[in-house]
Amino acid sequence: MSDRRTPTWADDSELHDEYGYGQQQGQAQGHQQGQQQQGQQQYADNGYPQQNGQYQQNGQQQQHQQQQQYGDGNQQQYAPTDEDQRRYAQQESLRQYAQQAQTRPRVQPTYPPYQEQAGAYQGGYVSETGTWRFDVKDLRSSYTDQQAYDTYAPYDPYASYTAEPEAVAEPVAPEPEKPGYTLPPVQESAWAVDTRRSRLLGRGVLLCVLLVQAGLSLRLSGTAFQDEALYIASGHYELANLLHGTKLPVDFAAYFSGHPKLYPVVAAVVDSQFGLTGVRLLSLLFMLGATGLLYSLTRRLFNLRAGLGAAALFSVLQSTMVLGNFATYDAAAVFLLALSAWAVVRTDRMNAVAVLLAAPPAALAFGVKYASGMYLPTIVVLAVITAHRHRGIRALGRGVVLGAGTVALLGIGYYLSGPLGGISSTTTDRAKGTDTAATMLTHSAEWGGLVFLAALGGSIAYVLRARMGEMPWLGGETSGRWRRVALGLLLTGTALLAPAYQIHLQTEISLYKHVGFGLLFAAPMAGLGMARLVGPHFRHPQLGILLYVLTLVFGMVQAQRAFSFPDSTQMTTYLRTVVDKKGTYLAEEQEVPAYYLRDKTNWTQWQNSYFMDYRGKDGKQYTGPDAFRQAVRDGKFDAIVMHGSVSPATYEAVKEGLKNNSHYRLAAVFPFTTSSGENAYRIWVKR
Repeated sequence: MSDRRTPTWADDSELHDEYGYGQQQGQAQGHQQGQQQQGQQQYADNGYPQQNGQYQQNGQQQQHQQQQQYGDGNQQQYAPTDEDQRRYAQQESLRQYAQQAQTRPRVQPTYPPYQEQAGAYQGGYVSETGTWRFDVKDLRSSYTDQQAYDTYAPYDPYASYTAEPEAVAEPVAPEPEKPGYTLPPVQESAWAVDTRRSRLLGRGVLLCVLLVQAGLSLRLSGTAFQDEALYIASGHYELANLLHGTKLPVDFAAYFSGHPKLYPVVAAVVDSQFGLTGVRLLSLLFMLGATGLLYSLTRRLFNLRAGLGAAALFSVLQSTMVLGNFATYDAAAVFLLALSAWAVVRTDRMNAVAVLLAAPPAALAFGVKYASGMYLPTIVVLAVITAHRHRGIRALGRGVVLGAGTVALLGIGYYLSGPLGGISSTTTDRAKGTDTAATMLTHSAEWGGLVFLAALGGSIAYVLRARMGEMPWLGGETSGRWRRVALGLLLTGTALLAPAYQIHLQTEISLYKHVGFGLLFAAPMAGLGMARLVGPHFRHPQLGILLYVLTLVFGMVQAQRAFSFPDSTQMTTYLRTVVDKKGTYLAEEQEVPAYYLRDKTNWTQWQNSYFMDYRGKDGKQYTGPDAFRQAVRDGKFDAIVMHGSVSPATYEAVKEGLKNNSHYRLAAVFPFTTSSGENAYRIWVKR
C-alpha cells in the first residue's frame, strides 16, 4: 500500500500492475459486491452524507449494468477494457485511502489544488470525522483540465471545471495581390531636395542651357570690331615688350579701361595660334563658365529650380550673347566676378579665413576691367549676408577679411604695374557725354528689363515666404526675414549700378555690355522669381516658359543689332596693296586696319579720327576738325579711309579738305550694311 497522504490514481504504477483480469464472471461479480460495501463505509467515514446515496446508487447501477452485459453464466471468460481497469484502480485506491484515514493521526489534509494558495485557506479546520472544513464558503477549486477534474471532483466539494480559454490567434491580414506593374517611389519634392538624382537632372538641363547659349553666341559673326582689334593688337605689342623688351608704340595703360598686360596679352597668345576666331571662342568659354558658376551659387543660395532659372535667363540676355562672341576683356571680367561670388557663397559655413579664396578673382576682375570695381562691394556684403545665418554678428568679420584681402592684392598689383592712367580716364574721371537719362533708362529696360522685373518679383516673394511649401518639414530651417530682405536688396539693386553710373556720366558708350555685369548678380533672384511663377510641383510651367521665351526673343534681336558693325574684309584687302611701313594713314576706326595689317605697318603709322593736333605748312597750329581739314589740304596722309558713321565731324572736315584737292583721288568704295542702315568705306589714295 502507498504511504501517500493524497490519493494518486494516474501516477501510481503499482495500482495498475498489481491486479490481473483473467477471472471468471462470478469472481468479478463477487469482488464488485465487496468493493461496493467498502465504498459505502468510506463515504460514511469521510463525512460526505449528501453524496453517499449518490455513490451507492452509482454502485448499484454499475452492478446492474455488468449483470446485463455479462449475464448469469460463469463459463465465458471476461476481458476488461482499459476504461474498466482505470475505474477499478481508482476504486481500489479509494478503499486504501479510507483505511489509512482511520489509523493515522488526523492532520490537515493537503489537496493539490490548495498547495499553490495555502495562505488563502488557513481559516479551515478538521472535523470529528477527519474531514476538512472551510469557514470561507465561497472558495472554489478551479480545474482547467478535464481529466484532473474527473479525478478530484468526487473528493473536493468546491471543485469546479473551468475550461482553459483557447488562445485566439491574432488575425493575419491577407497579403495584397501584387499588381502587374509598380511605379518607382517618387520623392515629395524631387526638384527641391538636393539628391543625386536631382543633381544629375539639373546638370543635364544646365548642359542644354549652355548649348543654347553657345549657339546663340556663335550665330553672331563678322570681322573684328574696333575694340577687339585694339585689344588684340595692343596685346601683341605688350607681349613683344615682355618677351623681347621691344619698346611700346604708345602707352596703352594711359587710356585702356583695363590693365594692358592682362587680357590683351592672353588674347594675343591665342590670336597667334587661332586668330580672331580663337579669341572669340575664349570669350565664349568665359561666358559659359560664368553661367555655370551662376547656376551653382544660386542652387546653394536657394534650390535647384532657382539655379536653373537663373542660368537660363542669364544665358539669353543680349549682353551674354554678345560678350560670348566678342574678343574683349568684358567676358573675362564677368567670369572672374562670378568666380569670386561663387567662392563667397561656397565658403559661407567655413572658417572666416576661407573667404580669402574669393579675393584673388575679385582683385583680378578689377585689373582686367576697371569698371568691375563697382561690384566688389556687392561681393563683400554678400560674404556677410550669406554667413550671418550660421555665424550671427561674427559674419561682419568675414566681410572685413575679404575686403582687406582684396585691397591688399590691388595695392600689390598697383605697386608692381606702375601708373595706370586708364583708371581715371576711362572709369573714375571719364569725360561726360550728351546722352539723356531718359534714353539710357529706356535702353537699359530694353536690354535687361524682364530679368530685372523677375528679380524684383523674386525678392518680394522671398521676403514674404522663404519657401513655396514643397518641403513643409523644413519650415523652421529657413533664414530670417531681415536676412532675406537684405539679400534681395543687395542682388537686385546691383543691377542698377551700371545704368546709374553712366547716367551720371551722361554717356551710353558700352552700356549694352555693362548692363550684363549687374544682371549677373540679379540673376539668382530672377531665377527664384521664375521658380515662384511656376509654383510648387510645376503648377504653372507655362509662366516660366513664357518668361524664358520673351527674354530669349528680345535678347536675340538686341544682340543681332548690337553685333552689327561694318564688314572690313574688302577694305583691308585693298589697303594691303597700297600701304607700307613708310607712309602715314588716316582711318576712321584705325584699330581695325592696324590689327589686320600689323605685318605691313606699325601702330604709329595710323591716325584715328577722334582727335588731332597739327601744325600746318602755313605755320599755324590746328586742333580738332580744323586739324584734319588742314592736314588733308597739305597732303599729309598717304591714304584716307572714312565712312562717316563713327566721327561725323571729322568726316565732314575731311571732305572739305578734299574739295579741289589735287593730292588725292578716290580709289575705292566698299559698301556695307549694319543695323543703322547702308553705308560704304571710301578710300582716297595720294597721287
